[in-house]
Amino acid sequence: MSVQNITIIGLQWGDEGKGKIVDALSGDCRYVVRFCGGANAGHTVIVGTEKYALHLIPSGILRSGVRNVIGNGVAFDPEVADEEIKGLRSRGVEIGDENLAISAASNVVMPWHKLADRLNEAKLGAGKIGTTARGIGPLYSDKATRTLAVRAGDLLDTDVLAEKVARIAEVKNTVFSALYGHTEPIDAEAVTGKYLDYGKRLGGMITDTGAVLRRAIEAGERICFEGGQGSMLDIDHGTFPFVTSSSVTACGVPSGAGVPPKAVGCVVGIVKAYTSRVGAGPFPTEQDNEIGDCLREQGHEYGTTTGRPRRCGWFDAVAVRYAADLSGVDELALMLLDVLSGFERLRICTGYRVNGVDLGVFDSVAAVMDRVECVYEDMPGWEEDITSAKKFSDLPANARAYVERISALVGRDVGLISVGPERGQTIPHETQLKGTGAGN
Repeated sequence: MSVQNITIIGLQWGDEGKGKIVDALSGDCRYVVRFCGGANAGHTVIVGTEKYALHLIPSGILRSGVRNVIGNGVAFDPEVADEEIKGLRSRGVEIGDENLAISAASNVVMPWHKLADRLNEAKLGAGKIGTTARGIGPLYSDKATRTLAVRAGDLLDTDVLAEKVARIAEVKNTVFSALYGHTEPIDAEAVTGKYLDYGKRLGGMITDTGAVLRRAIEAGERICFEGGQGSMLDIDHGTFPFVTSSSVTACGVPSGAGVPPKAVGCVVGIVKAYTSRVGAGPFPTEQDNEIGDCLREQGHEYGTTTGRPRRCGWFDAVAVRYAADLSGVDELALMLLDVLSGFERLRICTGYRVNGVDLGVFDSVAAVMDRVECVYEDMPGWEEDITSAKKFSDLPANARAYVERISALVGRDVGLISVGPERGQTIPHETQLKGTGAGN
C-alpha cells in the first residue's frame, strides 16, 4: 500500500517511545509536525552514542531535509524552546527558519501559567492531578477564556504584547491573592521585556504554519504528525480528570495542525510491550511490587521531562484496543520488547470485571477504572537477549508468540518492533510503510 502522510499516536499513558519511531519514519518525510501538548511531553531519540531529549522541538530535527513544525495546537513555551535550540546547536544540530517553523497562532506559556500550576497542585494536596508543573493546563484554560491568552505572533509586536501582559498580569495578581494567598505581584514590564527578547530570537521561525502545511499537502509532500503524551491522557477520552489538557489522539491532528481531516494519512499506534504511567490516576494493570520494580529498572522508566519514576505494569489489551479504535489506527509499533527478556511468565490483561461482572469495554471514567479487576492471560517468557535481532524470525519463539497475541487482541498488525533504543534496533514486520527508512 502506498502511504502519503503518517500520524504517530501513543496508545497508552504516554512514554511509549514515539520519538524513536518519528525519527525512524521522518527520514522519508518533508515535514514533521507537533500538533498537541507542550513541554510536558518528552521524546527521546538515540543516534549512535548520542542521546537527545526533546520537549518542544519535533523529533525530525535530527534529519537533514526535514522541516519541523510546532503547530497551533501546541502550548508553546518560548523559554523552553530557546534553551532547547541552544542545547541542540551546541551539539552540532543546525536549526533555523529553514528547518523549524512555529505557528504564530500557538498559545504561549507565560510565567503565571507555571505559577498557577504549582499553586493549584499544592492547594489540591492529596487530590492533586500530578501535572508536570509546566503550566500546560492553565495555558489551555486561558486559551479557552480567550481574553487572557498570548499567542506566539504577539511576541513580534511590542505594543500588542505590552498591552496584553499588563492587562493579564492585573487579573492574575488578583486571582492568585484571592485563591491561594499569593501576594507577590507579577512584574508586567519585566515579563514583557523578556518575552519580546524571545520574539527577536525566534521571530524568523514564527509564521502561519497551517498555510505552509496546506500548501505542502497540495504539492504532495509527505508529512509526519508527531503526537505528544498518550491516548489515555486525552482531555476528552482519557481517564478524566487525570488527563492532559489537549486532544492527543489522531482526532486532534486537523485542528492542532491546521490541516483537513483526510491529511491524517496512515495512523501508527505506538505501544510498549508492557505499560507505564506517570502521576496520579487509574492504572488497572499496575504492579506495585517486585515485578513493577523490575520493569522500571530494566526499562529505565523515569520521566524524560520530570525524572519521576514511572508506575509500571503488564500490557493492557483492553485499554490499547480502545485507544486504537478511537484513532483509527492502521498498524502498531511495539516498543521495548527487549525489556521483557528474562521474565519467566508474562501477563496480558484481556478483560475487566467490576464486582464480578464483566465490564465488556473500556470505561474512561476514573471512578470506574479504579474498581476494575483485570482478567489476565498468561504466556511463557524468554531468556534470550533480543537486542541484536534484525528480523522477526530472529526473535525467540515465545517472543514471536507474544507479539502475535498482542496483534490479535488489539486487532491490528504489528508493523514495527523495537528491540533497543537506537535507530537500527527496529524490526520491520507486517508494516505498510514501505520505503520509510524504518530500521535505518
